[in-house]
Amino acid sequence: MKLVICETHNELGTKVAMEVANLIKNKPNCVLGLPTGDTPISVYKELVRMYKNGDIDFSQVTTFNLDEYLGISNSHPCSYNSFMQHNLFRHINIPKTSVHIPDGLAAFPDEECKRYESLIQTYGGIDLLILGIGHNGHIGFNEPGTLFDTPTHDIDLAFSTVQANSRFFDNIEDVPKRAITMGIKTILSARRIILMASGEKKSQIVHDAFTKEMTTNIPASVLQTHNDVLVMLDKEAARLFDK
Repeated sequence: MKLVICETHNELGTKVAMEVANLIKNKPNCVLGLPTGDTPISVYKELVRMYKNGDIDFSQVTTFNLDEYLGISNSHPCSYNSFMQHNLFRHINIPKTSVHIPDGLAAFPDEECKRYESLIQTYGGIDLLILGIGHNGHIGFNEPGTLFDTPTHDIDLAFSTVQANSRFFDNIEDVPKRAITMGIKTILSARRIILMASGEKKSQIVHDAFTKEMTTNIPASVLQTHNDVLVMLDKEAARLFDK
């Protein structure tokens, strides 16, 4: 694990975007694994800026998103499909056929999980996967207790996750309680991983994930076993690493 500490959240976003841009320049047909949430928005803003400046070309890139809520349509304003379209995809030249997000309205979620997992393998796996980390240590929507050998799967969301995500909905009752997520096995199969975190509220969990014993109670701790993980934090999220 390599640790990079940035002074600000914006610097964090810029540096992660540079890692993505460098990969695309070196491998134009790379496969990216992408997250949603507040933290990566700064990354996507910088990637859009770089594209509009002519510094980066997404025409051969393929993307797979980490997860999607079950029970809402792709067009729902709170779906992760809508999030990605709003923050990244509609602003760059990536072909629509190269963007992959689980189907939140799949009639048979188990079959959708198998299809998604198989599709990732069809493209040769993920070159670079960007992760956030939940307050309870989840990566993707792999909640505490998820087995480390789990492929793409559907999962019941922890109440703390539902609470955290309720800020995007009118009220907590509207937050979906289930989701499809890349499994931990799928995540670990990525050739390179960047975990990014921002803010003091993430400092304890990100510190525990990389300095304490690996446990399914902190799913992100499994990243200790991966041979190419870059942990990128702003100063507030990294405060415990100085102690």
